[in-house]
Amino acid sequence: MKTHNSDTEAITDAVENYYFKGIYEGDVLLLGSIFYPGSFVFGDVNGQPYFKTEALYLDGVKNRQSPKDSGKPFKGEILSIKVVNSIAIAELNVKMYDFNYRDFLSFHKIDGKWLIVNKMLTNLSE
Repeated sequence: MKTHNSDTEAITDAVENYYFKGIYEGDVLLLGSIFYPGSFVFGDVNGQPYFKTEALYLDGVKNRQSPKDSGKPFKGEILSIKVVNSIAIAELNVKMYDFNYRDFLSFHKIDGKWLIVNKMLTNLSE
């Protein structure tokens, strides 16, 4: 199993400067730029199944009050990143609104750029 520091750094950059920033500011162009078109978002929120296409997910982000504008605390944290060749998984914790999300983002390196090809999430009751 080979891990490349430059790949880990590129994924860290994508998560911190595109994913977290896009969610926090409600910037769907920024957020959408790191999702592979047609990818899916699966999981559960408060025990209720959650499924959206990337386009529907981004539309939801666009049409909600951003965490930045809500005035509520927001904290995105990378818990781990595992890279194997051209695939990777990032485990994140995202505190926003009144939720504490655990996200698993699957990445694939396409044309030299790390893109999210799948997102899974759940809300932790803490």
